Amino acid sequence: MPTCGFDLTRFQQEPVLGIVRGVTEESLPELMQAVVSGGLKFLEITLNTPGALRLIEKATNEGPDSLCLGAGTVLSLEDAKAAVAAGARFIVAPTLNDDVAAWCKEKGLPYFPGALTPSEIENAWKAGATMVKVFPASQMGPGYFRNIKGPFDSIPLLAVGGITPENISEYLSAGASGLALGGSIISPARMREKNFSIIQEEIQDFLLAVRAFYSKMT
Repeated sequence: MPTCGFDLTRFQQEPVLGIVRGVTEESLPELMQAVVSGGLKFLEITLNTPGALRLIEKATNEGPDSLCLGAGTVLSLEDAKAAVAAGARFIVAPTLNDDVAAWCKEKGLPYFPGALTPSEIENAWKAGATMVKVFPASQMGPGYFRNIKGPFDSIPLLAVGGITPENISEYLSAGASGLALGGSIISPARMREKNFSIIQEEIQDFLLAVRAFYSKMT
């Protein structure tokens, strides 16, 4: 069954994006099951994963309907078009590409470009970013998000890199609008060794921490 389309409201309700790099076609079905069983609803497969387009196509056509699949590490317009043709429902990138931004805006596709400095963040937002990916978040810390939200309080920021259940509340309290979990949980080694139960458990722990934060806000 095809994966769902991107629903921004649904993402905002539990704004967690999973990043997969290095998955193989053999391990893909078990990974998809672990991800969904863990409660994750949004997942990107990076284009620097060998056979990424085939993996996106397979996950899109055969993956569970509750999972919305996108493409990460998208560096060019050609890559973006190929990823969407394979079934990606949203585009994530380490940097802003104006051509990709314009094309995604034209097609109504969610676009999450990476930025770090205030100027980069502002430029990405003005180019049409759905949310600006701040990477590497761990190198800057939660305080950086608090400072950035001062002048840019209306720009939603996605914290990527070094986010753990232990610091989730710090980043969300500082103004992050979304979080990413990646290689520390969905690691190539764990997939290779078929430790999918550990992946599932740690996704659950991550999401529990996010839910605990938002429950205190209501």
